[in-house]
Amino acid sequence: MHHASDDTCALKLELADTAATEALGAALLPVLGPGLTIWLSGDLGAGKTTLTRGLLRATGFKGNVKSPTYTLIEVYTVSRITLYHFDFYRFTHADEFLEAGLDEYFGAEGTCLVEWADKAVPHVPSPDIEIRLQVTGSTRLAIIHACSKRGQECLKQIALPR
Repeated sequence: MHHASDDTCALKLELADTAATEALGAALLPVLGPGLTIWLSGDLGAGKTTLTRGLLRATGFKGNVKSPTYTLIEVYTVSRITLYHFDFYRFTHADEFLEAGLDEYFGAEGTCLVEWADKAVPHVPSPDIEIRLQVTGSTRLAIIHACSKRGQECLKQIALPR
């Protein structure tokens, strides 16, 4: 996993509920752009897909948002961006990333949101931003790390939900 050693590159946010997780997703929308890679990490049920749903709802997308566990990728062409939502949970080895030809989606015109990226390392491109979702007891926490210069710029611009 990529972790910023400098805490100025990390934001912590407590998430009270599903709505708060969706609000964080919505807050990401204004900073997204072509070629941006965001890793969503956390245990099953921590809110990775919920965050993605919040982001998509903020674009006005009304359709169903489910994790692409079986399809590996869902493509959403919404507002000014193309969003590629990946889920590598079912990978048994990282080479499946290359075999599926997924590398061509990264660094292109779309924004890539990746669940279970660690299962595709070293082939999956490093993130600009990593959002780690943690559930400890009744507390949900989002820890947002900037992992590149571009990620740092994005983090400066995010208006976090209060």
